[in-house]
Amino acid sequence: MATPRRLKPVENRSCGFKVRRWCRSRRCQLWRLLLLPFIPILALIVQTTLSLRNSLTNGMEVADVEEQVSRATELGKLVTRLQQERSEVAFFIFTNGSTLRSNLTQRFASTDSAIEQMGDLPFLMFKNRAVPVDGEAFLEELSDLRAKIDLGTSMTEVVEWYTNANAALLTHLTKEIKDTDSSTIWRYLVGFKNLLRSIECKGIASVLGINYFARGYLQPRAHIRYISHMVLGRDLLDNTLNLVPSLIPLHMDIKEDSPEYQVLEKKNQQIVDNKQQGGSVSEAIEYFDQTATLLGKLRAVQKQLREYIREGVTESLREARRSEAVCAGILVLVCVVSPIIIALVRNAVNTIQVYARNLSEKARELEYEKELSDSLLYQMLPASVAKQLKQTQQVPAEFFASVTVYFSDIVGFTAIAAVSTPYQVISFLNSVYKLFDERIECYDVYKIETIGDSYMVASGLPVRNGNKHATEIASMALELLEATSMCRLPHRPDQVLRHSVCEVVSTPVHV
Repeated sequence: MATPRRLKPVENRSCGFKVRRWCRSRRCQLWRLLLLPFIPILALIVQTTLSLRNSLTNGMEVADVEEQVSRATELGKLVTRLQQERSEVAFFIFTNGSTLRSNLTQRFASTDSAIEQMGDLPFLMFKNRAVPVDGEAFLEELSDLRAKIDLGTSMTEVVEWYTNANAALLTHLTKEIKDTDSSTIWRYLVGFKNLLRSIECKGIASVLGINYFARGYLQPRAHIRYISHMVLGRDLLDNTLNLVPSLIPLHMDIKEDSPEYQVLEKKNQQIVDNKQQGGSVSEAIEYFDQTATLLGKLRAVQKQLREYIREGVTESLREARRSEAVCAGILVLVCVVSPIIIALVRNAVNTIQVYARNLSEKARELEYEKELSDSLLYQMLPASVAKQLKQTQQVPAEFFASVTVYFSDIVGFTAIAAVSTPYQVISFLNSVYKLFDERIECYDVYKIETIGDSYMVASGLPVRNGNKHATEIASMALELLEATSMCRLPHRPDQVLRHSVCEVVSTPVHV
């Protein structure tokens, strides 16, 4: 039987290659494990950055809306002042300036104050004009118109200029509001625009109404204009109430708590009928006062709507700033926590790799010890028996009908041992048995044991080989005799080793 397998040490070059390969594998694993938590972190950073960008964009849009709303509010105030100035100028012309001159002066000052608050007036496109009017031209025309009032300017010319100016301002206001239609307060802005137009229409109609009561009738063209402006004013007011339902209670209070409302409804119906009557300045003054009071209450509703708009813009701006702060905080938190997480993951990976390396070393040591124990076991027992014992199986007794057993010893071993040191004896026996072990590997034999200088070999067990056992043992014996004839003692080179075959037995065996 073959000798036990020898354990060979690993060469340094192979070990170095394995170490380098292990290091590369370790770095790859480290990067893979670091990449796994970094992917969701990167996704979170990108998402938070996009959210912050959207919040900043929304904040800029809301800030732009706030600026436009402020501009629209100033435009609305200017339109209101021009409406009031138009009414009083028209009344002043009808009454020949007998009683309201001081009020007219105050009204001019109020309009000028509104213009100053506007700052730079926008370019306005007046009706039937090809070139827009800038701020300086607007102020110049307004001053010229005021100067002509005392010179007997016709009411038609005055009303037409104020109406065209308000129409141009309202058109510009409409453009401003259209730019903000993406805002959540667009309903309030559209309602504000419609309410301004409604008051404008009612103001134009009131001027025509003053003309009716002062003269006792309206020309057909003026009558048609009155009806169209009254109907349009009501439609615009209804549209405003539909867009901003919170204004409905205020409008209901005006209708129920204002005694002049019912009176004006009757007078307006009287103007619609346009029945000719005697002109009355006192009745015109009364109609003017009642109309001014009602329009003043509508302007109070308009002021409340401006408050709604301001509150909505402020809340939107506050919400945008809050969203920006939250997104920025999350982004900063993610950027701060991400390196910590990556560092912790890296430490954990290093710990795992160190543990895995130690475990791998222990596994190699265990494998080495296992091979060593198997080698010792195979030296003591046949391979088939050792495998059965390792598999925790019971080894049954066997009967071998024919085997050959070989015994041999070294001639003069006692004398050699007497003149040699123990180390020399052990070294000598090891070299001899090593030689024997190498030679018997070529034959179907099994070395049973060595005791001192005795060498015991069998053939035909533990693996049966039919009738070849005697031939194998005989051939092996001749091989060993030839080998020992060339063997000399290491410490006594002049002495040749003599090997004697004690006994060769072929017999049945129970094992």
